[in-house]
Amino acid sequence: MHESVKAINSMMGNRNKSELSTGNGIHNSLAVGSTVKGDIVLDIDLRLDGCVEGNIICASKIVIGPKGRVIGNIESANVEVAGTVTGNIHAKEKLTLKSSANIEGDLHTKILEIELNAKLNGRCNMSKE
Repeated sequence: MHESVKAINSMMGNRNKSELSTGNGIHNSLAVGSTVKGDIVLDIDLRLDGCVEGNIICASKIVIGPKGRVIGNIESANVEVAGTVTGNIHAKEKLTLKSSANIEGDLHTKILEIELNAKLNGRCNMSKE
């Protein structure tokens, strides 16, 4: 197992939350004040309120809270951003940028939802693939 995955597994606890649904209600979370340096690979949802310096690959959904920050690329089925991302985002299904989102990077998704005041400095590619 990759060292950053071991670190994230030891730092994150599984909890039931209806806001992040994989069908079984289980997800990981990284709290405010926490920083992970390294890539993260997940099969279940992630709620991020801390900082990740590395790439995130998730088979389900990633929610980046208003205080959450990612310096790296994100790949997931669904992504919701209310915080800051410096890197590219590839959401295979839906990408939502909340009003507090600040993105410095390119977007690739099928469905894009952008709230008023969200900031994007990059290119956007929307396709069915």
